[in-house]
Amino acid sequence: MNRKSFLKHTALGLAMAAGLSLSTLSHAATTLTMSSWVPPTHFLVKDILQPWMANVEKATEGRVTIKMLPKAVGSPPQHWELARKGVADVTWGNFTYEPDRFKMMWFAELPMMGSKTEATSVALWRTYQKYLAQNDAMKGVVMLGVGMLGGGQFNHGSKAVVTPEDLANQKVRMGGPIQKRILEDMGAVPVSAPATKAYELLEGGVIDASLHGLESVVNFRLDGKLKYHTIIPNGLYDATFFVVINERKWNSISAADQKAIMSVSGEALSRHWGQEFDKQMVSAEAKMRADGHTFSNPSPALSQKVKDIRSTMLKEWSAEAPSFGVKDPMGMVKFYEDQYQSLAK
Repeated sequence: MNRKSFLKHTALGLAMAAGLSLSTLSHAATTLTMSSWVPPTHFLVKDILQPWMANVEKATEGRVTIKMLPKAVGSPPQHWELARKGVADVTWGNFTYEPDRFKMMWFAELPMMGSKTEATSVALWRTYQKYLAQNDAMKGVVMLGVGMLGGGQFNHGSKAVVTPEDLANQKVRMGGPIQKRILEDMGAVPVSAPATKAYELLEGGVIDASLHGLESVVNFRLDGKLKYHTIIPNGLYDATFFVVINERKWNSISAADQKAIMSVSGEALSRHWGQEFDKQMVSAEAKMRADGHTFSNPSPALSQKVKDIRSTMLKEWSAEAPSFGVKDPMGMVKFYEDQYQSLAK
């Protein structure tokens, strides 16, 4: 081979090698899309999701980034299915919005399951890992984290709710079957609507009261309408949340980057979720007390009524457990409660 031919082949080889290197780098870089259904100014985006997204990018040394879409690609109840079908790669949402599909999660939403959200969220993650990760309902996605609300409460527009009688015929917004059952058994009239519709319903006089965690009263700007709050110890009810990624998209990510992502997800993300909700609960209560809101404790009769509803619902749920793939429902509940107690100390 003469010098001219040698140089030509060498240049061609270098160009091919450079092209292959660029192709490899391009293939290794993955941008995931994320759909979120609350405003970008909401603390859940600013203080939980965006820091987690930054942690994913850092843990993978920039090979995996998550881009928040400018607006949600579906309604709140659709977000599990949006991830499962790959309409968005990553979504978060509320298991409560698809109650029949996720009936195995009901135990964590019953009354008096815990009011320290860091502890409830981590307990739920550990319970999910031990008992629910292989459940058929979870197919098609990979769970990146779970979270809880930290205890929802009665919030009324014009009076304190202290006794069961105070709820008679009151129209109360609620978001799921457990909340509906509680209200019905209390003699109230449940009105089904997402939290995002509560202000409109209050403004129009459609409802008298609304079930929320205290942070939601402030963050959904309902504190001008809901001035009376009844604090049920360990919560009147709870809500369970998920952060998931489409399974096919997950499988396209290298094993090393999957491991890196999970190092900042899973229990770490669930713990951070709970910590931020705990902060929000404290600051929301402080704000509303400073603004002159009325906070009440339940009467013994109201407390007992809530306990009785919890007991009855737990027994009914446990009896149905085989139909939604849970073999040892009470063992799962005990595991969750034990985890919570150890974490809440």
